[in-house]
Amino acid sequence: MPDVGEGLTEAEILKWYVQVGDTVTDGQVVCEVETAKAAVELPIPFDGTVHELRFPEGTTVDVGQVIISVNVGGGDAPAPEAPVAEAAPVVAAPAAPAVEDDEPKGRQPVLVGYGVAASSTKRRPRKAPAGAAPAAAPAAPVLVSVPEQLNGHAPAAARPLAKPPVRKLAKDLGVDLATVTPTGPDGIITREDVHAAAVPAPAPAALAPAPVAAPAAAPAHAPAPVAAAVVSSDARETRIPIKGVRKATAAAMVGSAFTAPHVTEFVTFDITRTMKLVEELKSDKDMAGLRVNPLLLIAKAVLVAVKRNPDINAAWDEAAQEIVLKQYVNLGIAAATPRGLIVPNIKDAHAQTLPELSASLSELVSTAREGKTTPAAMQGGTFTITNVGVFGIDTGTPILNPGEAAILAVGTIKLQPWLHKGKVKARQVTTLALSFDHRLVDGELGSKFLADIAAILEQPKRLITWA
Repeated sequence: MPDVGEGLTEAEILKWYVQVGDTVTDGQVVCEVETAKAAVELPIPFDGTVHELRFPEGTTVDVGQVIISVNVGGGDAPAPEAPVAEAAPVVAAPAAPAVEDDEPKGRQPVLVGYGVAASSTKRRPRKAPAGAAPAAAPAAPVLVSVPEQLNGHAPAAARPLAKPPVRKLAKDLGVDLATVTPTGPDGIITREDVHAAAVPAPAPAALAPAPVAAPAAAPAHAPAPVAAAVVSSDARETRIPIKGVRKATAAAMVGSAFTAPHVTEFVTFDITRTMKLVEELKSDKDMAGLRVNPLLLIAKAVLVAVKRNPDINAAWDEAAQEIVLKQYVNLGIAAATPRGLIVPNIKDAHAQTLPELSASLSELVSTAREGKTTPAAMQGGTFTITNVGVFGIDTGTPILNPGEAAILAVGTIKLQPWLHKGKVKARQVTTLALSFDHRLVDGELGSKFLADIAAILEQPKRLITWA
């Protein structure tokens, strides 16, 4: 079981896409796993035949455990204990080794194409199955020293580094990773790098339904079921295991609520002009094919307000006893999914045009609905919007996303009697609620920031004059 890149320690196998005896090819998705943050599809870095599936669906497996063995040219290539760059030689082991404690000390290839430091971790000997025939080959794995002959690839050291979801995205978009310029740490190719290579147009995310599509080799499947529930004997109670996204969300919310001193402020205002602008933009040729809704302009108003009140975009570093002011905005959008609440974010949203922001929002929402949001998409957020208005709720007191200074709750928009130009008229009105960390944000800053958002949405021309 590989670490998908966010330091997670375990994952649950949701679905196997292959069975013993199936032929697999390099890059083919073989299973879907759920971490504490998201569901992730894992590709296999070998050509060969599936020899063994070590765990059934529904099993929670620690990172580093072998989950599948593949026969490559006469020997099994089990997925080893932890990920390394694909430059490492492939390990070919006997089909039924008597022990596994003589494995090479360095980490071997796994289902993730990026490197980690070597480890000397040893595994306890495993007894051979009763009645098993003696292995014809030595127990120690044999290193295949000609990686340039595996799958027809060039020497593995020259292969680009990318995580499994990014490799799948590149495959879906027809992008050769060897031609992509990496911008991630240690030369790792990111989703943004693949999008940039695939679509030179200004709004690449608009063309990105492919990342969430199932690979051609994998059968269509329904969303993963909720954790198995246990009904009491009298059918009066049902117990549902707390795990996956729900478990991670609970821990994060408890930590946030009892660490950051929350303050929540509210503002109710006339949003009629913004609603009229939404209707106008729907017929604008520059927004053709893009989704235009109130959330889009609210998100843009937030970005303008952050620019006017930059100290709201900060984080509290308890360990270093420092306040971290961020010169970028990774805008999080809270999304309710069958697996629980997740908050993916739009990277560098402050630098996006309105069409680009619309495309990014559409991709974020569709990916979340299909349960394909990656852990990386939920990391590094700086400010969050939660839209409780879609449920007909007027407002709420949202809890901060850990590591952020503020969160905005958007209430429902409805017709109300409102004093407009000296007369009471039916106007479209909404309420915004801003929760903020009082260690970072005092009342003045929080009030100015919230008032700016409301002022922009009351007079949306301020999206231009205040930008």
